[in-house]
Amino acid sequence: MTPSKPPKRGETPLAGKLAASNKKATHEYFIEETIEAGLSLLGTEVKSLREGKVNLRDGYAKIVRGEVILYNVHISPYTFTTNSAPDPMRPRKLLLRKAEIRKLIGKVQEKGIALIPLKVYFKANGKAKLALGLARGKKLHDKRDSIKRRENDREMRRLNKGNRFNQ
Repeated sequence: MTPSKPPKRGETPLAGKLAASNKKATHEYFIEETIEAGLSLLGTEVKSLREGKVNLRDGYAKIVRGEVILYNVHISPYTFTTNSAPDPMRPRKLLLRKAEIRKLIGKVQEKGIALIPLKVYFKANGKAKLALGLARGKKLHDKRDSIKRRENDREMRRLNKGNRFNQ
């Protein structure tokens, strides 16, 4: 085991840390494309994110007056704050370039496309980022097919693992 290196200048020890992921999104939607967006947060919300106290399950994003706004994402209030904590369900602005927003406007206007938060994580510079997915909803038979495919793959891996001649 090699000893861990100390963080470089400007690099936090939490670099690349995953704060939360939306596992339900891949079950409910076909993810066609992912986009990395910054989050406009208050200081206590960032501290709660570092502790992993965020729920993305029912979240979605909308384009309102040329801005992308994130709704229904619950960031629990930081417990050790001295001042009043912000509303945990407040809408939060996503930080994207104008060209990216224009591209999203064109794609979201298609029928059945939604903007779904996939995961919240921290970059090497300590900034919180959100992976936003352009998603198309799955129908019931699509969900059954993906469950069946996943179970078949798991069964094949299990059978191949026991086969010592398959090398």
